[in-house]
Amino acid sequence: MVIHGGQVLSTYTHVSDHWSTYGTKIIVPTAREAHYVLDDFLGNATDLPITEHATDTHGATLINFALFDLVGKALTPRMRDLTRVTLVRDDTPTEIAKRYPHAGPLLDARWNEDLITACWPDLLRMAGSLKYGQATASLIVGTWSAASRQNTLAAALKEWGVLRRTVHLAKYLSAPASRRKISRQLNKGESLHALRRDLHYAQQDTITRPHLEQQTEQAWCLTLLTNAVVARTTEYYSRAVLEPRSQGRDVPDEILSHISPGHSDNINFFGVINVEVELAKLDIGGWRPLRPAQLRELGLAP
Repeated sequence: MVIHGGQVLSTYTHVSDHWSTYGTKIIVPTAREAHYVLDDFLGNATDLPITEHATDTHGATLINFALFDLVGKALTPRMRDLTRVTLVRDDTPTEIAKRYPHAGPLLDARWNEDLITACWPDLLRMAGSLKYGQATASLIVGTWSAASRQNTLAAALKEWGVLRRTVHLAKYLSAPASRRKISRQLNKGESLHALRRDLHYAQQDTITRPHLEQQTEQAWCLTLLTNAVVARTTEYYSRAVLEPRSQGRDVPDEILSHISPGHSDNINFFGVINVEVELAKLDIGGWRPLRPAQLRELGLAP
């Protein structure tokens, strides 16, 4: 959250599993974040092949479940209050209980296949409009989320969302590896949020521009700076690993999988930097020398 003139703003960011931030959007904090999940996801201008989106419960609605699937993407949220979530079945309760003795009681609603069949062409046209940029995802999500129950297309969209949510929860509950994967991705996002707060005007955490366009530019600059810090830290991690390996020391990949470049311990937020002195420390390739003392503390140097 950032503050300007006593008003609170919210920044919605998309973080890849490579720790890079590929989407940043200023949104009104009174609006539900779930409305903006698809905007930068579909508008991704990077070379990253983004196919799956992990989020918390607040970012997962029936409309989002449906639209993600219709545009060929996957929504994989970490769900809470699972006992209050409606799951659907495609047969009678008796047959479902026979087929799934344990999960059968959870499937307490009948799926309306006829409604989906009748509206399927319209659902595909809506997905095409989103995928090819003819409609804004946040507008579509907000509009259909607020639509009345009498709206047939909105009902069909939510019905498809119920089905996709049921499929996701079946995988979520039965596959511990899938749950850990979702949690790891969400933890990356939280780690980068902390880094962004540290970088944001030396921890002042304030946007000073009054207009949305200027606020967006400011947020993008912060995203660029965050990505630069992550890239720099990753490069030095690579050098810190390659040096002991070149000396025959074992640095297991299993340990490296727990290292995060999303921190600010190596960043100098305050003070005066003597550029000439700093440049003199660089080697021919433009790199700072590694610190042997810290390598010894990590057990990576004799």
